[in-house]
Amino acid sequence: MFDSVNPATGEPIATHPELTDDELDSRIAKAHATFRTWRETSYEERTALLHRIADAYEENVDDLALTVTREMGKPLSAAKGEIAKSASAFRHYALHGPSMLEPKEYDLGDGKRAVARYLPQGVILAVMPWNFPHWQVVRFIAPAIMAGNVGLLKHASICQGVAQDIERIILEAGAPEGLFQNLAIKSDRVERVIADDRIVAATLTGSEGAGKAVAAAAGKYLKKVVLELGGSDPFIVMPSADMEDAVKQAVTARIQNAGQSCICGKRLILHESIHDDFLARYAEAMKAVKVGDPMDEANDIGPLSSFEQRDTVLKQLEEAKKQGATLMFGGEVPEGDGAYMTPGILTGVDPKSDLMSEEIFGPVMMVFKAADIDEAIEIANDIPFGLGSSAWTTDAGEKERFVRDIEAGMTAINQITASSPEAPFGGVKRSGHGRELGPYGLHEFMNLKTVFLND
Repeated sequence: MFDSVNPATGEPIATHPELTDDELDSRIAKAHATFRTWRETSYEERTALLHRIADAYEENVDDLALTVTREMGKPLSAAKGEIAKSASAFRHYALHGPSMLEPKEYDLGDGKRAVARYLPQGVILAVMPWNFPHWQVVRFIAPAIMAGNVGLLKHASICQGVAQDIERIILEAGAPEGLFQNLAIKSDRVERVIADDRIVAATLTGSEGAGKAVAAAAGKYLKKVVLELGGSDPFIVMPSADMEDAVKQAVTARIQNAGQSCICGKRLILHESIHDDFLARYAEAMKAVKVGDPMDEANDIGPLSSFEQRDTVLKQLEEAKKQGATLMFGGEVPEGDGAYMTPGILTGVDPKSDLMSEEIFGPVMMVFKAADIDEAIEIANDIPFGLGSSAWTTDAGEKERFVRDIEAGMTAINQITASSPEAPFGGVKRSGHGRELGPYGLHEFMNLKTVFLND
């Protein structure tokens, strides 16, 4: 059974049953049968469905967003933004998917040529997290539908209501039964699904531990896998940066989704010449962040996704303090109900401490001082992760250094790292491998078949 609990109040919402073995096998069989017909549909049929799903998302934004807020605590306004962004992804692949799948021709000489074609592969399993419960799923299923593939979702335990909403919306938009199905199962049954011969690949967004487990299972059964495992993104500020804008965006980078985003700025790296002034401004701005009821648009952040998640962050902070770090302020539990935490700043973190190989999934920023750009890059890279990064400077040479030398899958210059349907998303090192979104996200789970022709 899965229990949904409102993290803003601690009150239970609903209980969802877990699939039996027979029900699980039935859903896999249905997905496999659906693929046999869906793979033969035209691009026009696929894009028409994607447009209808986008329409349904836009028409049901209030109801869909409310489920998100109630299940994982995202402020209602932000939840509505996530629904709109999800609709845009369906729309993007409807508009541009066909051109991404155009065959590519190669002249081999002597009248011979080769044509590379993108063909669908089959049933894809997605293991997705709770922090962006629609967006994370949509960036998998929208390109999968366009590719001619079929999707199965193992969603986070606390977001079963959202998972049901997604399945319902896609079906009501006219998708054939079996094109997308929610698998209400727990993590210990994921390997069984991957092992099934009818499953051709898997994609996961989640923790490093979950990624290792899925990668091991995929390797064991020789299945393709894409992993996005989070990170501890650097937010670097150099002397030439626009200080006012950098302070404002550094706050947003750390508190968005209550700090529960894989591409949140989690390590603020400041050049020593601006360190004290910037930190003072940043502290003032972080103290002004309003924490409270996610249904109230006057608040900047709501609760963390669960009491368990809040306890995890509290334990990380306590351990960091034991290892020499200083909590300037915040990172506290306010009075009242709900899984709330106040935004905070952590300084003096030992580069060799446990926290440097972990991800703080809460609204607390670590701050570091760098003597120059070389040390800033060294600090940025001195972690096992490499997802996103953000660098603030107007110096052209520094911009190029950051782009070239920061070990990350993404680097944003004078802006915060973000995801978009148009651009590839993913990391390096222990942040995972493979890419989502853009044409690369569409191609990840397709058979790039080379056809040799002799004219």
